[in-house]
Amino acid sequence: MNKLRKNTILLLVFIHILILVSCKEKQVIEPDIRLAQEEINFSGKSGSSLLTINTNLPWKAESSQSWCSLTPASGDPGTHYITVAVTANATSGTREAQITITSGSLSKQVKVLQEQANSLSVATKEYNIDAAGADITIALQSTSPFITSIQPTWITLKSTSADGKTLAFSVSENTLTQSREGTITFTLGDITEIVTVRQAAKNIGIPADKSGMESDALVLAKKMTLGWNLGNTLEAIGSETAWGNPKTSKTLIDAVKATGFNAVRIPCAWNGYIEDPATYKIKDSWLQRVKEVVDYCVNNNMYAILNIHWDGGWLEENPVYAKQAEVNAKQKALWEQIALYFRNYDEHLLFAGTNEVHAGYGTPSAENIAVQLSYNQTFVNAVRSTGGRNAYRNLVVQSYNTNIDLADKYLTLPTDNVTSRLIAEVHYYDPWDFCGDTGSSAVTLWGDPYKIYGKVSTWGQEAYVDQQFAKMKSKFVNKGVAVILGEYGAIRRLNLTGDALTHHLDSRAYFLKYITRQAKNYGIVPFCWDNGVTGDTGFGIFNRNSGQITDEKACNAILQGGAAGMYPY
Repeated sequence: MNKLRKNTILLLVFIHILILVSCKEKQVIEPDIRLAQEEINFSGKSGSSLLTINTNLPWKAESSQSWCSLTPASGDPGTHYITVAVTANATSGTREAQITITSGSLSKQVKVLQEQANSLSVATKEYNIDAAGADITIALQSTSPFITSIQPTWITLKSTSADGKTLAFSVSENTLTQSREGTITFTLGDITEIVTVRQAAKNIGIPADKSGMESDALVLAKKMTLGWNLGNTLEAIGSETAWGNPKTSKTLIDAVKATGFNAVRIPCAWNGYIEDPATYKIKDSWLQRVKEVVDYCVNNNMYAILNIHWDGGWLEENPVYAKQAEVNAKQKALWEQIALYFRNYDEHLLFAGTNEVHAGYGTPSAENIAVQLSYNQTFVNAVRSTGGRNAYRNLVVQSYNTNIDLADKYLTLPTDNVTSRLIAEVHYYDPWDFCGDTGSSAVTLWGDPYKIYGKVSTWGQEAYVDQQFAKMKSKFVNKGVAVILGEYGAIRRLNLTGDALTHHLDSRAYFLKYITRQAKNYGIVPFCWDNGVTGDTGFGIFNRNSGQITDEKACNAILQGGAAGMYPY
């Protein structure tokens, strides 16, 4: 064998040996799958969760159920995050799926468990109930216990079935003159079912009754010879005594009557006595108290005018479009209740819809006037809707801010379904620097006879009074419409001394006598203002506890003016 051939053979043998050794050293890779968790739990709602896996070989994932999907479903070796998504479970119990992760010849499983989804439904979602009230039964389908809540209190839970899925509710009588709406809410987790309960208004109207209501406005006005205000009492915010006066007694009203007054204006607050803001329901206890005071008057053969006064300003300070609907709704609800409660009283009781409605003290806008007049109309409509004697009751409506000039320019009477039963109301505190101002601009004297003693106002003297009252006679009285001067007066300035005090009190008495006399001469029924304050800057005439006269000079002046004045009708 030659040398070349021998070397070739040796090389081939060597290569063969290398191949054999290489094959011997090569080992098979075993597949490996590592899972972060072996079970995934879901609530009944649709949702998703991440499953973390790690493999050393390519992998794939499969779900045993279509409601459980996997993204991604395959991948290369390494760490991966699979999004496991489930749909909502609409079945009647917990359901299960299996995720299988396969890598090479190895497979591992992850269990997916999903609870039953909560469900809640009611068979009927709306109920319409008449004013008399009724019981209603609500059937529900629910996977779990639920929470029931009721709003407002005129709906109450009456009973619940043994399985908790049939509930009976009681709807009480609606004694209000407006419809109302309540809700019954069922809650299970984040599921809410609302049942709406609507109840009709009570039909408060009864046939018109003219007995005891024979006098129209002018005839009745003539019967009211002299009026007095029970001021700062029933209209006090918080309670009848909140502004310093005692509770009104029969003793006080008897004393007012014995002095010579035969009519009482009763300013009254209502807002603070509302027990249900949703319906404006007035507390029975307050209606009863107001009735006691009204009875002190009418049982004494006196006339009484009951109003809604300042009352916190919700009505009085909002003659604007933005508040019109809200205020009219409340005005309607309150007056329907007041009118219904006092419906059986004869003509000795009058209602006055508002007081000094204004938006500031400047010139009112067309909006202010229109909205204020709508409050008068709502008042008249509300009272008339109750029927009975209220169909003929004489009602008092106010000018804007009860101002005479604004009454002359803008006051139009509301539409009424009975003729000659409306009375216009204005107030009089002119000139203010004498009547009420306590600042540096105040003057302490009024009237031509008192100019010799010091400064009087540059306006608002006797001729002005006649001019203003003549406007009311021309616009209203001459046309058969009665007018009342719902408030007038001047504060008592007891900080003065000596002759200054004497002249002030004399001129004040002259003012009160003049206003009272001329009001009647121009056909306007005078109601002097008395706020119960008997000291400095007060308007008080009577001691509110004893009924004794505390300001004889002022009282005599008003009585003398009332006796001297003669209605022109």
